[in-house]
Amino acid sequence: MDYDNLKIQIKTFFGLETVLAEEIKKLGGRQVEIKNRAVNCEGDLGFLYKINYAARTAVKILVPLFEFKAFDEQKFYDRLLKFDWSAHMDVEQTFAIDATVHSERFTHSQFMTLKMKDAIVDFFRKKTGRRPNVNPKNPDIKFNLHIDRQHVTIALDSSGEPLFKRGYRCEQGEAPINEVLASGMLQIAGWDGKGNFLDPMCGSGTLLIEAAMIALELPAQLFRKHFAFQNWKNYDETLFRKIKEFRINRIKAFDGKIIGFDIDPKMLYAAKANIAKAEMEDVIEIKKQNFFESKKEHFPLLMVFNPPYDERIAIRFEDFYKKIGDTFKQNYPNTLAWLITSDLEAVKKVGLRPSRKIKLYNGKLETRFLQYEMYEGSKKEKNTESQPFNT
Repeated sequence: MDYDNLKIQIKTFFGLETVLAEEIKKLGGRQVEIKNRAVNCEGDLGFLYKINYAARTAVKILVPLFEFKAFDEQKFYDRLLKFDWSAHMDVEQTFAIDATVHSERFTHSQFMTLKMKDAIVDFFRKKTGRRPNVNPKNPDIKFNLHIDRQHVTIALDSSGEPLFKRGYRCEQGEAPINEVLASGMLQIAGWDGKGNFLDPMCGSGTLLIEAAMIALELPAQLFRKHFAFQNWKNYDETLFRKIKEFRINRIKAFDGKIIGFDIDPKMLYAAKANIAKAEMEDVIEIKKQNFFESKKEHFPLLMVFNPPYDERIAIRFEDFYKKIGDTFKQNYPNTLAWLITSDLEAVKKVGLRPSRKIKLYNGKLETRFLQYEMYEGSKKEKNTESQPFNT
């Protein structure tokens, strides 16, 4: 493998591909190409370390090792048995395999994972007389198996635990938003740390923490303890330390306000605990506040939020969204607001036409990320006035 010219595949969530591609370009990626739920690029070993540490919308970062076509399980096994696995792991190291299979010929991902495991174990047994052990929970080396019809791709997982596991969440609510999705939403909304930010229904505080990390230019994985690439045979500890130091030296001051509202004491407790774990108490302000009784206090203001699911609210969804719209119109003039929802009928009760609609997935739930622009005075005046977030 040429570690100066690695082919890299970066997994993300549906709808965030363009955001991730822009991140990768800014971080120095070459030959950036957008795929479905992924971005492909090229870079050296230091770049691989950097994107694991700093990319906010990456879920998993893979380095393809080899590809081939297999038409039955025996050919699949035979081809894997011929590969030199010792170039990427030692027999003393444990390993695990993540598999994704889309094939009429190979229909059972667990069976194909087992065949790959057998091939790796048999390779080492023939080469050394010993066998490596599988550790599905905390392996030293993690491989990725992808089968699309007859096409097989084997890759090294450089991340290990998914990159949305930032390391700052110690408490969560009933429907917490994923950290990668939260960061992607903020970037779509245009949050760059200039101005002020409000999450009026903040839950356990994920959007607030991700907003603060963007504002301060904190690396996305500042609190992460370990990456899979640190177990690789060619791991360069000095290089990774220099990359971390460089990213940390980019941290900047933030003089705006990042504020979260919630009315649920449990959510306020969870948010405060997570903010403390992220060491953001001096940056993020939490208030016990009913959004429907609040008024705009900071200018300019960007608002992004994930309204709670109906098990957390004792009113009908239609009334709830109508109150959101009324509060937008009456109490938040000259504001840009974004919300994510899976209830596309109830959200019509907001009573405002969204200026942007973006399809995203919150877990397996199909949602829309909606932008609302509130102007003071008639809408006709907006062409002669500055945009809401810049007011």
